[in-house]
Amino acid sequence: MNTNAGQAPGYQGTDKLLYGIILGVIAFWMFAQTTLNIAPDMQRELGLDASMMNIAVAITALFSGIFIVVMGGLADRFGRVKVVTLGFYLNIAGSLLIAIAPTGELASAFLMVGRALQGLSAACIMPASLALVKTYWDGPARQRAVSLWSIGSWGGSGVCSLFGGLVTANFGWRYIFVASIVVSIIGLLMIRGTPESKAEVKGSYKFDFAGVATFMIAMIALQIVVTQGNKFGWTSPAMLGLIAVTVIFGALFFRIECTTAQGFVDFKLFNNPTYTGATISNFLLNGVAGTLLVSLQLVQFGGDMSAQQAGILTLGYAITIIAFIRVGEKLLQRFGARKPMIWGCLITGLAILLLSPANLLLTDYKILAVIGYALFGVGLAFYATPSTDAALSSLPAAQVGSGAGIYKMASSLGAAFGVAISAAIFTALSASPDSVAWLEGVITFQGRQDNLAVREAAVIALMFNVFMVAVAILSIMLTVPKVTGRKDQEAAPGTPPVPAQPQVAVQPRRA
Repeated sequence: MNTNAGQAPGYQGTDKLLYGIILGVIAFWMFAQTTLNIAPDMQRELGLDASMMNIAVAITALFSGIFIVVMGGLADRFGRVKVVTLGFYLNIAGSLLIAIAPTGELASAFLMVGRALQGLSAACIMPASLALVKTYWDGPARQRAVSLWSIGSWGGSGVCSLFGGLVTANFGWRYIFVASIVVSIIGLLMIRGTPESKAEVKGSYKFDFAGVATFMIAMIALQIVVTQGNKFGWTSPAMLGLIAVTVIFGALFFRIECTTAQGFVDFKLFNNPTYTGATISNFLLNGVAGTLLVSLQLVQFGGDMSAQQAGILTLGYAITIIAFIRVGEKLLQRFGARKPMIWGCLITGLAILLLSPANLLLTDYKILAVIGYALFGVGLAFYATPSTDAALSSLPAAQVGSGAGIYKMASSLGAAFGVAISAAIFTALSASPDSVAWLEGVITFQGRQDNLAVREAAVIALMFNVFMVAVAILSIMLTVPKVTGRKDQEAAPGTPPVPAQPQVAVQPRRA
């Protein structure tokens, strides 16, 4: 049992601490996630192939998802301020490696390590910073602090594509990560001197090293299979070996967690159908971050737009995802969780469909894209708070902490694999025009014909994202009960889906 008994007595959070924490949140959601849009520029300058760039973009959300539960537990035990501080240092190190990545053979090593460190940084900062907010603020002050924390994550994910495009066009993409270092240093200075906060842990504690190690190996192997399978061949010895590693270590992980008293994943939580449905739909809705990746790559590779021009199209997404987050809370109070979750999924699905007609002329497509991105933000905003509330309010009080950690993990892993799969589909099909040439007999592609492979690949990849939305709706309908909301119901703070923890060369939301 954990209680917040380890904080300094009488200490109240200050705006200096709060804004320092928010800078840590922004360092991930606004800076690290810019690869969603700028990956083509990075790929060209560093001399990487598309499949390697795909790994580099997706690995940040992957490492965030793998370690977010672990680092949240360590923060509770050893100190939340310490873990937030560690997160800042990890982001500085990761951003520095990316900013100085050389062109050529060493580029992939610098980029991979840097992106992985950024993911570890997010795994440290997100749970530990939110725990500090809940510990050092009370009443209306806490509500304000949580709202600002959420705006940092939501706002960062909403503007990352626009911000990344503007900086890349005017200064170069490396300056994004230089700015991330500066922001992290400022954040470190602002949280300096904060009294330590720990949870009072009753009973013995043993770190679940075996569980973490087997889970990490299984997830990394699976990510490589998804992103590199087409390059090396799905039936090649390397891919078959990695598939075997994924299955074996995944099975070992499941066995360890089912037999270990202090495993970092409690599979008993999934005996609760409402929690299971909300978590599955959360995983899938985070996965549609691949929509942003594919649609932005489409207008750059197929329409010769710059990262800045592509990013401007997403302005509506940045506005609506922030403006409508509180609307989702009000809908939860009025209708319960089920209806707003379904409505959010339907709006998100409609947004993806509006981004899918790559057969149109670029001028017409840009009009639909502006509308589609705006609706994308509305849909995710409608979904987030009701989904979080459905998941956590269905659990006994003793399981809420563990349940929240797994729910956050689902957010990041959903973004990682959704983006990776979308990128893999887009990359593979655009490099093999004959595989989707049948679309030309179904859809008339207007305008240029030299970019048909890219346009056809985008249609298929975006339809995969529509499929994920459909499965998310099905999971909600089968598991989340029809319960009418109450006017006095207090909603759990939303966790935005990432474009992602959410990001790919061809990457939110969030804990």
